[in-house]
Amino acid sequence: MSRNADNRAQFRPDDHDSNHFLLTTVVGSYPKPKWLNRANDLVDEDKSTFDPDNLTEAHDDAARLITKEHEHTGLDTVVDGEMRREEMVEYFAHRVPGYEFNGPVKVWGHNYFNKPSVTSEVEYDEPWLVDEFNFTTDIANRPVKVPITGPYTLARWSFNEAYDTEEDLAYDLAELVNEEVSRLVDAGARYIQIDEPALATTPGDYAIVGESLERIVDDISTDVRIGLHVCYGDYSRIYPEINEFPIDEFDVELCNDGYEQIEVFTEPAFEPDLALGVVDAHDATVETVTEIKQNIKRGLEVVPPERLTISPDCGLKLLPREMAREKMANMVQATREIEAELDAGDVAIPAVENPPIASQADST
Repeated sequence: MSRNADNRAQFRPDDHDSNHFLLTTVVGSYPKPKWLNRANDLVDEDKSTFDPDNLTEAHDDAARLITKEHEHTGLDTVVDGEMRREEMVEYFAHRVPGYEFNGPVKVWGHNYFNKPSVTSEVEYDEPWLVDEFNFTTDIANRPVKVPITGPYTLARWSFNEAYDTEEDLAYDLAELVNEEVSRLVDAGARYIQIDEPALATTPGDYAIVGESLERIVDDISTDVRIGLHVCYGDYSRIYPEINEFPIDEFDVELCNDGYEQIEVFTEPAFEPDLALGVVDAHDATVETVTEIKQNIKRGLEVVPPERLTISPDCGLKLLPREMAREKMANMVQATREIEAELDAGDVAIPAVENPPIASQADST
């Protein structure tokens, strides 16, 4: 259920030419400059004179660079590319009292993950992202979106040594995320994205995610746009249940499999706004503007234009940076061309012309 169908209008640029407006954004992560990867390593070397203050400056420089890169592609809302984050769970676990780290664990192949342990009740101490948001807002000319790893993923992808159940841990973490979102809103944030990739691997826990979201949005103004990103997985196992989630936007990864699952969201009617991935985050091949326009049209099978957000499938951090930039530029150009064609009446809108039977009945 959408919290506020009108809160996307605040992200429409003043100089937007078309009558139609399809919000363009990114999911979050973005390829780091090579020199930043070196800086992250250098600060830990024994004989290095590169200290934490130098690393902070490097993070700031990278965040400034990527934010401007996003703006140059024409995106309506920007992110700093998560330049300060190495991993989506580890970053937050380092900032939450109650978590400890005991070394990396092997997760698949030759890949290791510094999986944290919850050894005592989690607590909120200092803000996690407010300084990062303030920095990005100060340098950006477009609204800034803030991605936050969700409480279910933070619980599921940790060793639980303190709580009776993962559910209890997730709910306590949701209260902490609510506190952080409140701090961000006080700082001026109006677009928050909750990332819950763990839901894709354990879809039977959708009720835990739903209750966690209820706690996250408690006392948060409906002027604040709340998105939920769930990458990959079998969406039929969590739909239509996500229609009951207190979110404004559901962000899905469908480009990667050629939109084989798009029909999942057509019956019953899709209730939140749809944030549709229209470029593949796992393939360095840059989609043409024509290809992306066809992908955008797939979203119109689910929602009308005023409820369609355009984004990549997922975070782009694993791609070569130039490829990521070209994908974003083509994505924005394709979106603007579709808007002009919608204005001219040259694009069919199946979600309006052929709504689900239940929706037709509701309107009579």
